[in-house]
Amino acid sequence: MASDRSLSMPLPKGREHRRRDLRAPWSNALFVLPFVIVYLLLLVVPLSFGWWLSLQRVDLLAGTSEFIGLRNYLDLALDPIFRGAMRNTFYFVLLTVPVFVALGLALALVLNRPGRLGAALRALFFGSSVLSVTIVTLVWKLVMMPGNGLLADVSRALHLPEFLPLMHEATALPAIAVVTLWWIMGLPMMLFLAALQQIPPELYEAAALDNATRWRIFTKITLPSIWRTVALVAVVEAVLQFQLFGQAQLLTDGGPNNSTRPLVQFIYETGFRQWSFGYSAAAAQVLFALMLIGVAVQAWLLRKKERA
Repeated sequence: MASDRSLSMPLPKGREHRRRDLRAPWSNALFVLPFVIVYLLLLVVPLSFGWWLSLQRVDLLAGTSEFIGLRNYLDLALDPIFRGAMRNTFYFVLLTVPVFVALGLALALVLNRPGRLGAALRALFFGSSVLSVTIVTLVWKLVMMPGNGLLADVSRALHLPEFLPLMHEATALPAIAVVTLWWIMGLPMMLFLAALQQIPPELYEAAALDNATRWRIFTKITLPSIWRTVALVAVVEAVLQFQLFGQAQLLTDGGPNNSTRPLVQFIYETGFRQWSFGYSAAAAQVLFALMLIGVAVQAWLLRKKERA
């Protein structure tokens, strides 16, 4: 009977807390385990396999591979088509990212007001962002079509020579940049709108009492308050525009004379048209490194601003 009572007696509080503390790490690990498994399977394993594949010469027909070290990377450095794709990609990023930041912020400042008109304009600018790349390029192909496109009709109506931006090396990539800006300008605009609405209105009221000009309010209150969002938009758009593919392939297919072939299209064509998977994987690792540099720049900018 005494032993039965001892089994039914509750544990002392100190011992119960110690047992609970011992169970806590294991229970937390079980909660995190599904995320860790998915992270390993969808990110770490593909990245590791991509690095290993970039060091191989793969023959899909024979089902064999040969380790060649850094030969693929050396060949990329000497490949004029790859260098052209890198140059086109950097040029495209320089054409689009500053405009995304400046124009997105300008639109957000103009549309950051209550009322139905502001809501309608925000929906109008953001509406194009939900369209697929196929629909966007189809619409702009009809605009810039030689002979019967909207741009050709306007040129004839104004008695001007027909302007064909996609047919000339100097204007083809800027034309794709215009299409991209029209397509996804709504995303940076909405990010800036969300940041502007987090600024306390008391700051603007105090500036109004001091008779501060609009430029002084913008440079001393608005811009410092949304600095993190500016850095975020710049880096996110840079990473996105480094991955240019659909617009260039559907509008020009890399032409004329490889003047619009971006890095992602080079990776796709090398891997799935020429079947050089090791060479394609090496180019993909270069692109991955560029995006890592972009993320590192964002972190550096944020730390520098916080220290200042």
